[in-house]
Amino acid sequence: MEKTPSYFVTKEAPARISSMCKGTKLIVVVRDPVTRAISDYTQTLSKKPDIPTFESLTFKNRTTGLIDTSWSAIQIGIYAKHLENWLLHFPIGQILFVSGERLISDPAGELGRVQDFLGLKRIITDKHFYFNKTKGFPCLKKAEGSSKPHCLGKTKGRTHPDIDQEVVQRLRDFYRPFNMKFYQMTGQDFGWD
Repeated sequence: MEKTPSYFVTKEAPARISSMCKGTKLIVVVRDPVTRAISDYTQTLSKKPDIPTFESLTFKNRTTGLIDTSWSAIQIGIYAKHLENWLLHFPIGQILFVSGERLISDPAGELGRVQDFLGLKRIITDKHFYFNKTKGFPCLKKAEGSSKPHCLGKTKGRTHPDIDQEVVQRLRDFYRPFNMKFYQMTGQDFGWD
């Protein structure tokens, strides 16, 4: 097993992974691309507090509403484009798309899908989780080999900055056709909008 968020968006990754093992099963966690872009910005802001505003980075020209698709925070969320590259090397049946939103609202359900996809017996259930109100995420009641609960690290669950709702709406409009194509390609409607 190997994981990194950059594999899905790295152009060379599908060919390299396919050349190592054509039968590899791939699991991709996706979330609403607008929320994902804001989260990406929040992560960067925590490391570099002097970066420009989200709104100024989003547009090449705010007056015309032209989105800056060269900004990685925007680029990553164009899932259909990235998936096209993967489908040149892997059949869709070898790729499981996990909803980031459902991973929060129903972690056992989403992990049940993962267990099924991997051909594993379902052992992870609701009884393994509790919701941490402070973080806003589910946590494992007890990590393997530990008596303590396990929650996501400090970099997860950060409060996002307030973003101009007009900018959010423009991003929703921008992503909509890409999302529709992604839903069609995966056979899953993730309900983003």
